[in-house]
Amino acid sequence: MADYDPSWPQQAAAAIDALRAALPGLFVEIEHIGSTAVPGLAAKPVIDLMAAVHDLAHAAPHEGTLADLGFRPHDNGMTDRLLYVRAVDGVRSHILHVVTLESWPTRNQRLFRDYLRAHPADALRYAQLKRSIVAAGTGPGEYARAKTALVQELTDRARSQLGLPPVPVWEKP
Repeated sequence: MADYDPSWPQQAAAAIDALRAALPGLFVEIEHIGSTAVPGLAAKPVIDLMAAVHDLAHAAPHEGTLADLGFRPHDNGMTDRLLYVRAVDGVRSHILHVVTLESWPTRNQRLFRDYLRAHPADALRYAQLKRSIVAAGTGPGEYARAKTALVQELTDRARSQLGLPPVPVWEKP
């Protein structure tokens, strides 16, 4: 866990620019998501990006170009997106979530990010929880699960504000 780094948005912008330049027209939308996209929020120093394509099958022919940019396919069991991870010396620096344009407007990760940006007290609550999970020595595999109840609560609020029904935030099988 790291204190907020003001260079995270620039790191995300550089990665987005590189993806758009190398793969013109592939991504209809692409944004910086995750904790590194929330000003002031402590986070694991990994830049999360989410990109939308018309069809997930459109990304497969471009995996070589993605690999040239350091993004390698990663399977974590989720079937509603493609994941690509960029790592330097075995340490993750970026994660690219590729989703369908149809699902883009209601993606929990985007809604959660926007909610945290607009609600600093809840962002602080989230940061405190994350720090306590790390301080307790929770392993990487359990870290995400340990945050789920609060992420669900805040995402439900975000969805409710937009007139959307709640959906589970835990997406891994």
